[in-house]
Amino acid sequence: MRELLYCASPFAYQRRLTREVKVGNVGIGGTNPIRVQSMITSDTMDTELSIQQTIELAKVGCEIVRITAPTVKDSRNLENIVNGLRARGCDVPIVADIHFKPEAAMAAAKWVDKVRINPGNYADSKKFVIREYTDEQYAAELGRIRERFAPLVTLCKERGIAMRIGTNHGSLSDRILNRYGDTPLGMVESALEFARIARDLDYHAFVFSMKASNPKIMIAAYRLLVARLNEEGPDWNYPIHLGVTEAGEGEDARIKSAIGIGSLLADGIGDTIRVSLTEDSPQEIPVARALINQIDTTSNSQLSTLNSQLSFDPFSYQRRSTEAIAAPGIGDSDQEIKLGGDELIRVVVRRANFEKIAHKIDKMGDYKPEIVYEKAKIKELDPRDETVIAKLNQSSTTQLVTIKDGVDLPVIAAFRLLAARLHPRHPILLKDELGRKKDEKDFLETLLIASTNIGSLLCDGIGDAILVQGEETPGQALRLSYNILQAAGSRIFKTDYVACPSCGRTLFNLQATTAKIKAATLHLKGVKIAIMGCIVNGPGEMADADFGYVGGAPGKVNLYVGKTAVKFNIPEAEAVNRLQDLIREHGKWVEPASQTALEPASASPR
Repeated sequence: MRELLYCASPFAYQRRLTREVKVGNVGIGGTNPIRVQSMITSDTMDTELSIQQTIELAKVGCEIVRITAPTVKDSRNLENIVNGLRARGCDVPIVADIHFKPEAAMAAAKWVDKVRINPGNYADSKKFVIREYTDEQYAAELGRIRERFAPLVTLCKERGIAMRIGTNHGSLSDRILNRYGDTPLGMVESALEFARIARDLDYHAFVFSMKASNPKIMIAAYRLLVARLNEEGPDWNYPIHLGVTEAGEGEDARIKSAIGIGSLLADGIGDTIRVSLTEDSPQEIPVARALINQIDTTSNSQLSTLNSQLSFDPFSYQRRSTEAIAAPGIGDSDQEIKLGGDELIRVVVRRANFEKIAHKIDKMGDYKPEIVYEKAKIKELDPRDETVIAKLNQSSTTQLVTIKDGVDLPVIAAFRLLAARLHPRHPILLKDELGRKKDEKDFLETLLIASTNIGSLLCDGIGDAILVQGEETPGQALRLSYNILQAAGSRIFKTDYVACPSCGRTLFNLQATTAKIKAATLHLKGVKIAIMGCIVNGPGEMADADFGYVGGAPGKVNLYVGKTAVKFNIPEAEAVNRLQDLIREHGKWVEPASQTALEPASASPR
């Protein structure tokens, strides 16, 4: 199998060099800084509110604003919005977000600075139909797509405006699904088909994206995309837009965004980003800015001669195979807890922090510490010390290993190097920071750094236990530890929510509805619920959810089991109760305890 390279080095940071694409007066890629985007939530036909929300975003540092254009009527009204913005002195570039309707894209392209299309539903149907395509039939389908897509490419080229070819894991076409499956490869191939049409027409002002709600899938898809672009040749150096779609709200959403976006930025991938929150859009901008500002902290930014063979396949998740071992637990002196192998990824605390909370362990619910660092006989080392590692590898004893504090290496690079050089039987304890002098940081910065460093490594398949030491408050550090494991899909201990951000397509109040659904279901540990404002990405993004709550029409909700709609046109006032009934029907409902010790995990960081 040929070797695919997704970054210059997984051990030494180098930002991927791309061509510049201009979106209005803003350059993406090239030598430009990483740009921050967001999307307004108002109805596109409400001209005044759309203008106000766009100006609000621009004032808080949003550099590119996206507006949904689901119909030709909406697209035509973009003229009034853009003219109103320019008349008020706001020159922020405007992007039209298109799904399903090429005619809407053609109308929007007359007025905006960029058009975002989704290859999965721009010219294809999606009915989850199973069908085998012969090569001739597949080629005929590509010919049909070219007929639908070429006019938009020609218009964008004539007007000198940009385009985003944005694949969503949740909305791959039936044609792609039948040939490639619901996979990162399918996402990449879907985008490349459209890119080849654009290049055939000598149009190059486009940007790629590979969005998914699952960080593991998102990371694998972006890596594979960049590797395929590198393989195609140096003139395929198009910029990349990063985003975790349907991240949700509060702390969980920030953690999931940091895992997906932060890990790719740390490897030098990404020219523009959007943090998608089920909150007011201006709340997204500080998080995006913080992720960009922390690259020097979380990336392999120090010039390094580190080199080794990776211990993992960067394009396909598989947990590093280790042997299970026992460590002293936190209860009785003879209690042991297992880690490594197929065991749960464990949460570790320092003795000093454990002593602060030992008196209330029984009241900490699902956020309990499991192992005290100083009692676990952990081997600390510098991954560059080949003598120590060789001795450890030759030993017949399986050992829990970590990087010692004070090692002058970036966290991600250090643990990747350790995993590459250490015999795979030895489990690894991950740390968010390597004990450097603590600067004054607010909790958002601490959260993003910990999520990027630990989350990235978990998605690489590395790690059998984790220690968050950048946050000094024991309870908060434990909550952060467990929430990182949950967001990375490494250990599910509570209800999991997939919730899209609001936009002009949304058919109900997403923030209020999400809060209502959480209040009714937060106690259902291990159940995954998707909350979608409309049908655009609904069924696909819900593919790995147990249940879905999707806007079907104004005031009406459709309920899903997996990606299959089972209840239709339920009045919104009844929908949460009906969702609870559906969960009961499928045997996943339990009555909530009268009192829970679990802290709300969706609270926004202070």
